[in-house]
Amino acid sequence: MMMTLLILAGFVLLFAGGEALVRGSVGVARKAGMSELVIGLTLVGFGTSLPELVTSLQALSEGAVGLSIGNVIGSNVANIMLVIGAAAFVRAITTDPKALARDGAFMVGVTAVFAIVVWFDGFTRTTGIAFTALLLFYLIASVILDRRSNSAAGEMHGGEAEEFEYDDPVWLSIVLTLAGIVGVIFGARFLVEGGSDAARLFGVSETVIGISIVAIGTSLPELVTSIMAARKGKADVALGNVLGSNVFNILGILGVSAIVFPFSLIETAPLEVTAMQFGQAASMVTWTDMGALLLSLVLLFLFAFTGRKLSRWEGGVLLAGYFLYMGLRFDLIPAIGG
Repeated sequence: MMMTLLILAGFVLLFAGGEALVRGSVGVARKAGMSELVIGLTLVGFGTSLPELVTSLQALSEGAVGLSIGNVIGSNVANIMLVIGAAAFVRAITTDPKALARDGAFMVGVTAVFAIVVWFDGFTRTTGIAFTALLLFYLIASVILDRRSNSAAGEMHGGEAEEFEYDDPVWLSIVLTLAGIVGVIFGARFLVEGGSDAARLFGVSETVIGISIVAIGTSLPELVTSIMAARKGKADVALGNVLGSNVFNILGILGVSAIVFPFSLIETAPLEVTAMQFGQAASMVTWTDMGALLLSLVLLFLFAFTGRKLSRWEGGVLLAGYFLYMGLRFDLIPAIGG
C-alpha cells in the first residue's frame, strides 16, 4: 500500500511540478525579453527534462544505478513510441523534413555516442563534462543558426514556446518556478523510493522499473503536452519537443549525473541472460533495451520522412512497439509464448 502511494505521489508531484516549473520559467523569461526561439530551445526542453534529471540524481545518490540509466533509456523510448505514438493516434502529425533534419540527425548521433559509452561502461566524470559541453555547444549553435537563417527548425522551436501562452505577473511566475522545483524534487524522491520497493516486491531488476514505472512518470509532461497539442492540431510542435527532450536526456541528464555521481553499469547481482557482456561481467542494460531505442529511431524517421506526416495507423504501430518492449522486459511475452 505504501509503495503504491509513493509511486502515485511521485507521479502527481513530478507532473504538477514540471508543469509549474515550465510555466513559471517561461513567464519570467518573457518578462525579461527572451525570444520565443531561445525559450523553446532551452527552457521548454530543460523544463520538461528536469523530472528525469532530478530522478536520476536521486537514484544515483541512493546507489540505484539501474533506476537512473533505465529512466533515461525508458524515457527516450517512451517519448517516441508512447508520446508521439499517442499524439499521432489522436491526430495525424504533419512533418517538415527540413525542420526535423538538424535536430533529428543530432539526436541520432547523440544516441550512437550513448550506445558506445554504454558498451564500454564509460560514465566517468570526464564523459559527463564532455556530454554537458556538447549540449551547451549544440544549444548555442542552434540559436545562432536559427536567428541568422529564420529556418524551419527555428520556427518549430519558437512554436514550442508559443504553446505556453501564459502572461502571469512576474511574482507569480517566480512562485510557480520555485514551487515547481520543490514539487519535482519531492516527486523524484517518492518515485525512486516507491520504484525500489516495487523492484524488490516483484523480483525484477531496478533497470526494468526504471524503464517502465519511473520513465513513464517522468515522461508525463511530454505525454500530456503532446496529446493536448494534437487535439489543437499542433502535434508537429510535440514532435520537435520530443527531439529536444531526447537530446537533453542523454547529454544533459547523463552528463550532469556522471559529473555529480560517476557510475558503472556492471551488475554485482545474478545477471540476466540478455544482458550486454563486458568481458566477464555484464551490464544492467540489455540488448532488448538498446534494440528498442534503435527501433524507435528507425520507425520515427521512416514514418516522419515518408508522406511528410505521421498517420494514425503509424501512431498505432509506435504504441504497439512500446507495449511489445514492455512485454519483453517484464517477461510477459515469453511467458505467454511458453
